[in-house]
Amino acid sequence: MAQPLNRRRFVAISAAAVGLNLLPFGRTMSAEAEAVTWHGRALGAPASLTIHHHDRAAAERLVELVVVEVARLEAIFSLYRSDSAVAELNRIGALATPPGDLIGLLEAAHAFWESSEGAFDPTVQPVWSLLANHFSTADPDPAGPPEAQLSDALGLVGFGGVRFNRDRIAFRRPGMALSLNGIAQGYITDRVVELLRAGGIGKSLVDMGEIRGFGTQFDNQPWRVGVDGAPGEAGPLTILEIEDRAVATSRADGFRFDEAGRFNHLLDPRSGSGAHLYRSVVVIAPDATSADALSTAFSLLEPPAVQRIVAARPGLRVRLLPSDGDLKLIEFQS
Repeated sequence: MAQPLNRRRFVAISAAAVGLNLLPFGRTMSAEAEAVTWHGRALGAPASLTIHHHDRAAAERLVELVVVEVARLEAIFSLYRSDSAVAELNRIGALATPPGDLIGLLEAAHAFWESSEGAFDPTVQPVWSLLANHFSTADPDPAGPPEAQLSDALGLVGFGGVRFNRDRIAFRRPGMALSLNGIAQGYITDRVVELLRAGGIGKSLVDMGEIRGFGTQFDNQPWRVGVDGAPGEAGPLTILEIEDRAVATSRADGFRFDEAGRFNHLLDPRSGSGAHLYRSVVVIAPDATSADALSTAFSLLEPPAVQRIVAARPGLRVRLLPSDGDLKLIEFQS
C-alpha cells in the first residue's frame, strides 16, 4: 500500500517546518517559566506536549498525569491494541459495562453522524478492512475489490446499527465494526486540556494528534499554527492565529491504499470511495473533538453542505482547498 504523509500529522509537521512545533511562533519564553516537554505517541501517531510553569516539579507531575491519561484512553479507543475496549467490541459485537469515555465519544459521534447526514460514520471500518486486505495481496486489482465484496462491506456500515447506553454497546448486524480514528485523537486532546486546566495551567498548546491552544502565548499573543497554504497566499504554509481554539486538517493524500490515490483513508461510508473533492480541509473549532470529526466529514461533502453545517454550529471556521480547477480557496465562518 502506498503510504505518504499521515493527515493526522500534517498540521504538527507543518508547524515544525516553520519553527512552531509546540512553542510560540518566533517568540522566546520568559526565563521565569520552566519548560517541560513530553514526546510520545497517542493512538499510534506521534504526540507532544510542552508545559511552561514557574514550578518545574509541578509541571513534571502534570506531564506524568497526561501520560497516564493518554495510556488510559488508548486502552479504550485503540485499534492497534487487541485488549482495547473498541477491539473487544469489534471482535465480539457487544460490550458490557463500557467505559464512560467510550459512551461519551459514541454520543458525540452520533451527533456528528446525524448532522453530516452520514458523511461522518465510525462504522466504516469493514470497508477499510476490505480495502486493506485487498491491497495487501501480491498483485491487487487497481480497480479495487470485487463489487460484490464492497457491497457486502457497505451493508455493514451505518451508525444507526450501533445500540448503546451506559450499560451496554451492541451491533445490530454481525460483522459490524467501529473505528474512532476520525474523532478519538481530538477527544484525547480535549481531555489533556481539561487535565492541564484542572492542574492550574492557563496557557498551553496541546498536540495529541490534533492541536488545541488554550489561553494565549505567554506574551499574550495568539497561538500561531501552520496549515496548508492556498495559491496566492504567502507560501506553502499559511499561519493561523488561534486563541482557545483547536485546529484539524484532513488531506486525502494522507494515506493511500493504491498508488493512484483512488482509495484513500478518507472513505465515504455511503459509497466506499475515497475523498476527492479537496486537496485539504482545515477546521478551526472551539474544541478538538469537533475539529477532528468535522474535518473528516467535510472532506466528503460539497461546499453547500459544509456551509449549512457551519452556519448551524457557533465558533467554526473552515478552509476548503479544492483538488481541481484553479485551487481557489473556499472559506466559511460562523
